[in-house]
Amino acid sequence: MAKGRVVLLPIPAVGHIMSMLEMAKLLHRYHFSLTVLIAPVPAIPVDHFIATVAASDLDIDFCHLQPVDLPKDFDGPEDFISAYMEDQKQQIKSVLHDLLRFGDAPLTALIVDLFATGAIDVAAELGVPCYVYFPSNAAFLSLILYLPTLEEKFPVEFEEMEEEVRVPGVCPIPPISMPSPFMRKKSGRYTCFLHHGRRYSEFKGIVINTFTDLEPATLRALEEGLCAPGRRTPPVYPVGPLIAREDSEKYRQHECVAWLDGQPARSVVFLCFGSGGCFTAEQVGEIAAGLERSGCRFLWALRVASEEVVLGMRKPAEPKLEEVLPEGFLERTKARGMVWPSWVPQAEILAHRAAGGFVTHCGWNSCLESLQCGVPLLGWPLYAEQHSNAVVMAEEMGVALQLKVERAKSNFVKAEELEKGVRTLMGESEEGRRVRAKAEEMMAAAKKAWEQGGSSLVNMEALVQELLAK
Repeated sequence: MAKGRVVLLPIPAVGHIMSMLEMAKLLHRYHFSLTVLIAPVPAIPVDHFIATVAASDLDIDFCHLQPVDLPKDFDGPEDFISAYMEDQKQQIKSVLHDLLRFGDAPLTALIVDLFATGAIDVAAELGVPCYVYFPSNAAFLSLILYLPTLEEKFPVEFEEMEEEVRVPGVCPIPPISMPSPFMRKKSGRYTCFLHHGRRYSEFKGIVINTFTDLEPATLRALEEGLCAPGRRTPPVYPVGPLIAREDSEKYRQHECVAWLDGQPARSVVFLCFGSGGCFTAEQVGEIAAGLERSGCRFLWALRVASEEVVLGMRKPAEPKLEEVLPEGFLERTKARGMVWPSWVPQAEILAHRAAGGFVTHCGWNSCLESLQCGVPLLGWPLYAEQHSNAVVMAEEMGVALQLKVERAKSNFVKAEELEKGVRTLMGESEEGRRVRAKAEEMMAAAKKAWEQGGSSLVNMEALVQELLAK
């Protein structure tokens, strides 16, 4: 019999919904029934991500909310989705009300995405404890909580600051490496984060996809309330790494995996840039030149920027390789490289014995997948909080190197910069050996976190006890 029912509210974005579904599976292991509310946005299809879970025998129900009018006045994806989730409050209230009256198990909690703080009001009205699930790292959480304080101290634009940005428990962040939504303070993207940062104090708890050994100083600062001076910091439950498991049997015969089977151990650098990562023809040429000159083995998941724009961002397209790559590139590199022009099974590739380095956009799900496999990273941030992630991964965690990106030129990276970065990551330099050793150390720490007495297991059991204490 279920201990209770937990309702989860993700936003319709690939990285967020996949991570939230892993949280749902984890709660199911502790004998909770789950209801996942899906807020549909026509331009962001997510049905294929929930199909596998919906078809399983897990006690996880999916409730599709009715579409509401799309926000018309927005500056970017962050304030768009914040406004959209705010407009779903009446429907969320209706679902919770029905579960309270007619549900087959006590309604234990509502757990919402980091952009859905408006649901706090609904939960409070109905007497349902409300938690936030934070799918990124503790450094970004600290930055959001500290943002109102930074706004008071430094009312100028971050890039106008002469000193580094300092947040309790986090390594100094160069102003040019602040998250993309923070770079224009008059934009709705920035003000929505200010709003969310202030409201986090109202949550009963914060569940976060990281683990103690990866961010000890940051988590300690959060526990001590240093990141939200003058405001309450809810209890923080680090329960990571939570990573979507791909069907290894299904992807074992994928052409990329089959190609890796023929490569030496830890010899291949893998380039992949998430669900939104795509490049111009000029940038593709620079990547190709850098990889060719590096002399390293490589597997490159290549997608180009299409003409279609969704929420202010170019939508990726699958290219015809002979049309976008430099003439003769595929022939010249065929003995040591592979270019794949569509989706790849990233987790399966990173777990392969041949994977030795990962050139990544520094999306947090990708970072965790890489670290769980002991693969060091070369950061090439593109959007969202990825620029600050790249700094933290390199300077705080020590598991990554950073590429110099021309942020004013859509994060452009020159061929010689990529060549140098790949050679350093994969070669025998002191830097390369250091990040490889640290990545191996974090792989062991990630495994230990979920063993008996491990930090994430202990934190999850504490969260379960708190849920049952309602």
